[in-house]
Amino acid sequence: MINQENLKEIQNKIDKLYKYLHIEQKEIELQNEEERTLAPDFWKDASKAEIFMKAFRNKKKWVDQYNELVELNEEIIITYDFFKEGEVSNDDVKDVFDKITPLIEAIEFKNMLSNEGDNLSAVVQITAGAGGTESCDWAEMLLRMYMMWGEKQGFKIKELNYQAGDVAGIKTVTIEIDGEYSFGYLKGENGVHRLVRMSPFDSSGKRHTSFASVYVYPMADDSIDIVIDPSEISWDTFRSSGAGGQGVNKIETAVRLKHKSSGIVVENSETRSQLENKAKAMKLLKSRLYEIELQKKMAKRNDIEASKKKIDFGSQIRNYVMHPYKMVKDVRTAHETTNVEAIMNGEIDSFLKAYLMDNGQKTN
Repeated sequence: MINQENLKEIQNKIDKLYKYLHIEQKEIELQNEEERTLAPDFWKDASKAEIFMKAFRNKKKWVDQYNELVELNEEIIITYDFFKEGEVSNDDVKDVFDKITPLIEAIEFKNMLSNEGDNLSAVVQITAGAGGTESCDWAEMLLRMYMMWGEKQGFKIKELNYQAGDVAGIKTVTIEIDGEYSFGYLKGENGVHRLVRMSPFDSSGKRHTSFASVYVYPMADDSIDIVIDPSEISWDTFRSSGAGGQGVNKIETAVRLKHKSSGIVVENSETRSQLENKAKAMKLLKSRLYEIELQKKMAKRNDIEASKKKIDFGSQIRNYVMHPYKMVKDVRTAHETTNVEAIMNGEIDSFLKAYLMDNGQKTN
C-alpha cells in the first residue's frame, strides 16, 4: 500500500535531482541559447549550428524530463488526497506511483553518465574466442542480446562489418548503436563474456564452455576534432563475407584500414560502395583514436592494449550459465540474476546500472 512515507521519499529524490541536475541553471541557459538560434546568421555555418542544436536538444531533454517528474509528483499528491477522502482507491494511487518510480530511476541512471563521450553513440565489436563453433554461436547470441537491448531503447542499429563462422554463428561482427548515451550505457561491457551450456552441436550432450570478447567505443561525431595524417594509414580491399546477398560478394567493396602509429585495424563492409565504406572506416578510426584520447585525458580506464586479455578461461567479466543451473553473474560487481532468458533478450539494464554505480563509487 502506498503511504505518506512513499510520497516523502519521492519528493526528497526530486529535490535532490533539482540540485544535481542544475535545473535552474539549465533553464536560464536554454532561454539564452534559444535567443541565439533566432539570429539571422545562425545557420550560416550549418555544421557548427547542428552541433550547437544537438547540445541544446540534449540539455532541453534533461529539463523536460525533470518537469515531467514534477507534474507526476503533483498528480500523485492530489490522487493521495482523494484517497484519504475515500474518493479513489489505493490502486489508483499505485497507478501513478508506478509511472513516477521508473522515471526517477531512469533520470538517476542517466545522471551517472557524466563523463566526456558518454553522450555519444556506441560501436560494439564482438569477436568469438576459444571454443570454435561453440564460441562463434555464442558471439551471435551476444550480438542478438545487444541488438535487442538497443531496439528496446529505441536506438538505430547498423551492421558495419560481419564475418560468418565456418560452421555456424560469427567470427567477428561490428555494429553501430546510434542513440544518445548508448556509449555511456554500454562502456562497462568491455571484456570477455563466458557461456556454460549443453552444446547443441554435440550429439553426446556434453556441457561446453565458450568465450567471446566485447569491445565498445564511442562513435565520434562532428564535434570531435581528431586530425589523422594520411601518411599514417594504408588501405586493403576485399570481398565482403557478410549476409548481404550474392551481389555483395562479387566485387571488392569491403575495406580494411590500418593506422601505422597506433596499430589499429578497422574493417567495414556496411554498403556496396567502396567509397562509402572507406568514409565510414575513417570515422571508425577517428572514434577509436578519440577513445584513446579520452583514456589519456580522464585516466579512468585502462590503456586499450593493457586491458586486452586472451579470450579464454580466467579473463571473463561476466559468466552466463545455462547448465546445470541458470545464472548470469558479473565478476566485477557481483550483480547476478537467475533470469537468463530475459538477459539474452536484451534486458541487461540491471547489469549496466550495477557497473556504473560501482565504477562511480570507486572513482569518487
